Amino acid sequence: MRILLTNDDGINAPGLYVLEKIAAQLSDDIWICAPSEEQSGAGHSLTLGRPVRMREHAPKRFSVTGTPTDSVTLGLKKAMPGPPDLILSGVNRGANLGDDVTYSGTVSAAMEGAMAGIPSIALSQVYSGEGHGNNVSFSAAEDWGAKVLRPLLDVPFAPRTLINVNFPPLASEDVKGIRVVRQGFHDYARGSVVEGTDPRGFPYYWFGLHGIEHTPGHKTDLEAIAEGFISVTPLQLDLTHDASLAQIASRYGA
Repeated sequence: MRILLTNDDGINAPGLYVLEKIAAQLSDDIWICAPSEEQSGAGHSLTLGRPVRMREHAPKRFSVTGTPTDSVTLGLKKAMPGPPDLILSGVNRGANLGDDVTYSGTVSAAMEGAMAGIPSIALSQVYSGEGHGNNVSFSAAEDWGAKVLRPLLDVPFAPRTLINVNFPPLASEDVKGIRVVRQGFHDYARGSVVEGTDPRGFPYYWFGLHGIEHTPGHKTDLEAIAEGFISVTPLQLDLTHDASLAQIASRYGA
């Protein structure tokens, strides 16, 4: 099995090395094509206004001066001799839960793989609190990653779908198990923007990482992580709200 690895944290991110260890338990034909710099929050963006460069660091290991989407595209079309059997994106440093998946470069890299018709899985390691720097523990992801992936290897992915996996912020021995759950949603009124002043006296803003409340009582990826489980969520690229089609069409006499 040929596997392509990518991420949004960059070619030198600790989570990518964790993903290499996970993938090595599944195959010995592993390729890497990841952004040269961190691209967190890049979403499903494609670089159009400037040229993108690809650098080969070692056999089967490439970096791209662009987004996660660019990395998957160049990995498939330029770096690799043929299409992979599987694309793994991550392991992201931080959660990709609920409607945050729309911002996520990690999930978007898997979306690009799904668009190409390749089974694609995004993996993220949740961590609690702020200020961890490079001290985020990937213990749960490293020890549970292959256990989560193996049952998915022979699952027939529906066209234009992908799977989003999140590991709870726990030591691996404290993880309670795996739950297959739907995507949750946040209450973004609880989000935060941190304001400061630069040395020249002008204001600047950081989007805060403070906890954002979500609607309780739903069996979603948010609750699974909060309760100490690994969340596995199938996602689809079709964003059409089918229930509204007839109502909107009627407004135009259709």
